[in-house]
Order: sequence, then C-alpha cells, then structure tokens
Amino acid sequence: MEIRKLPYDLSVCKLADTGPLDTEKDFYFIGRTADEISLVCKSGDVPETVLAREDGWKAYYIAGTLDFSLVGILAGISSLLAAQKIGIFAVSTFNTDYILVKEKDFERAMRALEEGGYMVR
Repeated sequence: MEIRKLPYDLSVCKLADTGPLDTEKDFYFIGRTADEISLVCKSGDVPETVLAREDGWKAYYIAGTLDFSLVGILAGISSLLAAQKIGIFAVSTFNTDYILVKEKDFERAMRALEEGGYMVR
C-alpha cells in the first residue's frame, strides 16, 4: 500500500460557526457535531475568527481509492505508530484516509510505516 506525504503544514481548529470559511481553499476538512465545529486546514488558511487552534501538524494519506469493504487499514497504520508512541489525528474522505501527526514526529512516523511494509512517497 502506498502512503503519500502532503507538502504543507496543517492546523486543527475549533470554530464558533462556519460563516467565515472559504470552502474554495484546496485543503479543508470541516466536522460539525452537536457540541462543536472543527476545521483542519493549511496553517496559512486558518480563519481569523477561530476559537482555538493547534498548529504544527503534518499529514500523509493512503494513495488511491479505498473500497468501503476494506477493513483494518487505519487500524494497521495507527498500531504501527502507537508502538512508536506517535499520536495521530485521522480524517477521512469518501475516497481515502488522511493521518495527521505532529511535525516533530513526522519523519519518525514515515520510517515506522516504511519498516511496516508501506511504500512512502
């Protein structure tokens, strides 16, 4: 399975509302529940109106389209990283999974995945 790195820094944010969001940006993940609204975006694209933000994230994703019948993909990746004491923040799209790790752990995470049999690009 191929893992691809994203070339930019990301931020995880908490929002009061979605009014100030420019959803035309090329990397935006918005999650809304009864309790909160969260945004993952490029660090340079964080709206000024955020309630809280955490910078310093890097990400990679599983290349290709994952069929919904596949099981254990994210579990396998997270287990490899957990064994190295690397925390993750995962988000998914219709096609694939994105895994965020703190910038200080990013290269170590990539090495762990390569050693676990993943092709990292």
